[in-house]
Amino acid sequence: MTETVRAVEPLQEPPDIELEVPGSKSQTNRAILCAALATGRSELNGALFADDTEAMMSAVEGIGAHVERFPERSLVIVDGNVESSGYDTAIGRPPTKLDVAQSGTSGRFLLPVLATVPGRFVLDGDQQLRSRPFGPQLDALRSLGASIDGSGLPLSITGGALRGGELSIDGGVSSQFLSGLLLAAPRLTESILLRVADALVSTPYVALTIETMAAFGVTVERPGSQSEDIGPEFVIRPTPYRPASIRLEPDASAASYFFAAAAVTGGRIRVAGLGLKTIQGDLAFVRLLEKMGAEVHLGPDWTEVRGPEQLTGITADMAELSDTAQTLAVVATFADSPTEITGIGFIRNKETDRIAAVETELKRRGIRVESTGDGWIVHPGTPNPGRISTYDDHRMAMSFAVLGLVHPGIEIENPGCVSKTFPRFFDEFDRLRS
Repeated sequence: MTETVRAVEPLQEPPDIELEVPGSKSQTNRAILCAALATGRSELNGALFADDTEAMMSAVEGIGAHVERFPERSLVIVDGNVESSGYDTAIGRPPTKLDVAQSGTSGRFLLPVLATVPGRFVLDGDQQLRSRPFGPQLDALRSLGASIDGSGLPLSITGGALRGGELSIDGGVSSQFLSGLLLAAPRLTESILLRVADALVSTPYVALTIETMAAFGVTVERPGSQSEDIGPEFVIRPTPYRPASIRLEPDASAASYFFAAAAVTGGRIRVAGLGLKTIQGDLAFVRLLEKMGAEVHLGPDWTEVRGPEQLTGITADMAELSDTAQTLAVVATFADSPTEITGIGFIRNKETDRIAAVETELKRRGIRVESTGDGWIVHPGTPNPGRISTYDDHRMAMSFAVLGLVHPGIEIENPGCVSKTFPRFFDEFDRLRS
């Protein structure tokens, strides 16, 4: 029977534990797609098995890749080469239907790739994903010669050769638009220069895309950039993806809930596998906890947070690590002064309107919070007992669970929504009691 509500009992004492979190969803989905586009066999060690990654695995199977799943070993083996799949545009052949459920990364990464695969496809997802914007990516693809019918999911795509050239894209809605174009760009008939027309949000995720492509033999050039920062222009030349055997990192976004737990309880939590060499931007969340007074230590392959006696409010621009913004909003209620979180107006277009959802749920629990144009001001307070609505958003469930580690009577509605990225989240959360 599906659990409809999950009570989070306060800890009897601060946790003192080392634990592991599952593989990075963002890196897993990028690697699955790159492996599917390569000719040959790839091994992805440390892969995440969750709803979002299953959506990507099923989708690449739909375009001709063969995927073997070994969840007990966190291993995915992909035999790629979609060019040999035999798809064509013969009259009378029904289109291949690909359903990516609620996975925004799968939908926005696959759409440009499908436009380069000979055949006819229908790309669709759950109602939640249908309501999310695709417009800037569609405009960009059509300017390259893509044949796509529709303005949002479901979309009908007739794939084939796309030209290169120069292309400007809006970077202010979602970095997934740019990442999807980068992933498809090596398959174009000529080189392409991608230019970000305005401020790019979530740039660490674009860096993750480039790192993953490099692991499969594709180089993304950044003309005019002499630093390691993501620049406004990217050049990709026609290049075949090569199969690879790689190890994926644990998920830094998933780790944030445990780092937050240490901060608010005064405990010590060490997460293995994430450290000084991580390529995920969301590990910077621990630096915000450090600004609030937590003690933070990073080793080569581990990160540890120790909570202070009292947290302090801060001002934080979270445009580069927006997936952890809801978690910091919960942590902010434990501080001794208000916390202002800025730079995240674009998260209104995520699984739910996350700005409104956080404001609503904190206010329902009696916490004073002010919604600004691009974030919140969260005031300290003791929440009233009650049920947290999650809006079918996995990050609402996991971030607000942190509240219940200290305050009694907190219940999480629809806890099963965590299966999107972290199916065993509540089991791991219960380990904090051991």
